Amino acid sequence: MEIIPGILEKEWVEIERKISLAKPFAKTIHIDFIDGKFAQNTTFLDPKPFIKYSREIFLEAHLMVEEPTSYLKLLADAGFKRFMGHIEKMSDQIEFVAQGQLLGEVGLAVDGPTSLEAVKVPLDDLDCLLIMTIKAGESGQEFMPEYLKKVESLRQVKGDIVIEVDGGINDKTIAQAHKAGASRYVANSFIFNSQNPQATYELLEKQLQF
Repeated sequence: MEIIPGILEKEWVEIERKISLAKPFAKTIHIDFIDGKFAQNTTFLDPKPFIKYSREIFLEAHLMVEEPTSYLKLLADAGFKRFMGHIEKMSDQIEFVAQGQLLGEVGLAVDGPTSLEAVKVPLDDLDCLLIMTIKAGESGQEFMPEYLKKVESLRQVKGDIVIEVDGGINDKTIAQAHKAGASRYVANSFIFNSQNPQATYELLEKQLQF
């Protein structure tokens, strides 16, 4: 199990500020890429500057974009090692997974309202599956527990799959996600809006020890 700080920002200077805050305590950092087509929101989209951090932190990319396959090589060249693309704007899930496997770990991402039946790739071919516990696109949204039903279903169908959850994770909701069967937990606002991000991260870790 792992708690992963998530960063959703438009400006590089703010991304760097958050990376520097998270580096002392996090092994992995989750970077959101949003192109304005998947959701109305947009983020910083250039992977190149991340290369300076790629040797000291494990970078995972969350691709809320149209045709995420086209981003894979650029991300890998910048040092990203895990790629999760949303199925909602992806024309060929098999191609995304095949290309991603050549470059690192690969997973599919499923938005809150999207059914698991929309996943067309065998679960055995995935390193992980990302389940949104909100409607994807903006940070700071309220956790929607009904979306955990997908986590429970996945865990029953394939007991060993790595399930990552993202959206509204805090010291209360992480326990619900854990009980449902999640393996990794992305926390954005709860960590970075706190006065002491490291203490907040450790508080989340404690919630998983019960």
